[in-house]
Amino acid sequence: MGVGAAVLAGSLVLSACGGGGEDPAEGDSEAIITVGSGEPQNPLIPAMTNEVFGGLVVRNIFAGLVYYDENGAVQNEIAESIESEDNVTWTITIEDGWTFTDGTPVTAESFVKAWDWSAQLDNATNLSYFYEPFVGFSFEENTSLIDEGGLEVVSDTEFTATLKQPESDFPVRLGYAAFFPLPEAFYEDPEAFGENPVSNGPYTLTEWEHDSAITVEPNPDYAGDRVPQNGGVEFVAYTDEDSAYNDLLANNLDIVTNVPASAFSTFEEELGDRAVNQPAAVTQVINVPEYVEDFQGEAGVLRRKAISMAIDREGITSTVYDGARTPASDFTNPVINGWSDDIPGSEVLEYNPEEAAALWQEAEEMDPLGDDYTLFIASNADSDHQSWIDPACNTIREALEIECEFDQYPVFDEFLEARDAREIKGLFRGGWQADYPAMSNFLGPIYGTGAGSNDMDYSSEEFDAKMAEGNAAETPEEATELYKEAQEILFQDMPGIPLWYYNVTAGYAETVDNVAFGWDSDPILTEVTKSE
Repeated sequence: MGVGAAVLAGSLVLSACGGGGEDPAEGDSEAIITVGSGEPQNPLIPAMTNEVFGGLVVRNIFAGLVYYDENGAVQNEIAESIESEDNVTWTITIEDGWTFTDGTPVTAESFVKAWDWSAQLDNATNLSYFYEPFVGFSFEENTSLIDEGGLEVVSDTEFTATLKQPESDFPVRLGYAAFFPLPEAFYEDPEAFGENPVSNGPYTLTEWEHDSAITVEPNPDYAGDRVPQNGGVEFVAYTDEDSAYNDLLANNLDIVTNVPASAFSTFEEELGDRAVNQPAAVTQVINVPEYVEDFQGEAGVLRRKAISMAIDREGITSTVYDGARTPASDFTNPVINGWSDDIPGSEVLEYNPEEAAALWQEAEEMDPLGDDYTLFIASNADSDHQSWIDPACNTIREALEIECEFDQYPVFDEFLEARDAREIKGLFRGGWQADYPAMSNFLGPIYGTGAGSNDMDYSSEEFDAKMAEGNAAETPEEATELYKEAQEILFQDMPGIPLWYYNVTAGYAETVDNVAFGWDSDPILTEVTKSE
């Protein structure tokens, strides 16, 4: 999901869980936790949500078959078992007794019908790509996974999912929002549902005041282990990260999930034990739209590589981020099992202004852009991205002898709308926060043909085939080697320019305790306690 060394185990062993959780921790269980956030781009429908602000809300108001604990290990939630003899046909058994917040039961059909609806082309969901492995899925025509044999309800507590090929890590994916269940109320009015979801997770939505705040409260009928230890959460929309951080320092905001760049050199001293600085499965890139003529063809690929080699990642991460970012050396992330820093072709991520200039000149000889060319890098201005775009542009100017400018969009959702409408006139900033702990999640959903987060319109039959081969591997070790080969193809084409891996740089106020951030950089809100 679009915006992170210890290695985390993406284990396929699903541990059993009981219902009900533990008693609340010490603290005021009625107190509302406040979290600095932003306005979600889309309605709060799981399969429509592929950005960080909406994603954090959706993951806290819905429960899936499994969830990921603080360390990225897979834990059963609604699932009782997920089993297969051939890694093609999976039998999924769920616990009885779960309900949605309207009192209706969570059944096998709640999953099957939701996945089928979300996968259909006519419904244009942002996460439809995640159903591509299922029998019956199509990018070309509207099909039903149920009708085509990809999904089948066996009983109220059992259903089957049939894939096009063996995929051994299928259970790991099932904690992602694309695989959450939906109640019957959703189909009656999806638009109204997106504004006020009927959910089944630890929290339930009570109010959404657009561009201001989203408030959720504990769901008294939640049957899993993630029982809230507080009275709810208010996700407060900020258009300026410095303002959120200043509110945190004044104890007027409980948690910030992203410390502004202006405070990187001071926040650990200012917050002490309440400062969070740890590796996370988040990677920053500059994406290259295939529809921009300047970056098409052989000359376009040379320009992509030249821009990459003209960016001083070491200098930016040390001066702008005070070491809280690590220069990227691949397309995945060191937090994920199988990561490697020696992929053939990855030398294009090294700062080499002389080679960058030579590549740019070679491209100019093929397809000249002219001496007055300006490179634009687009992003939203309501975050701290200008702090790195400006120095990146500086080193690009020096190495390539071209102009480079920050193409600003006032707020995040306006930037996303322009990106999705294919209106970006140059390159654009991209960030990826892992959906589930696997190398494939940093590759297929972003660079696969037709993938939901492939905002560049990149398409490579060779890459798609290699990813399919990796997904079908019998062992994680075999899959890892194939995913490395898939990255070699990306380094040849450069649909994106990896910049750096994130640390979670966050913090919390004196008002809250038991604050922890997980492998994916998200705060584990259910565990937070607050006394007033």
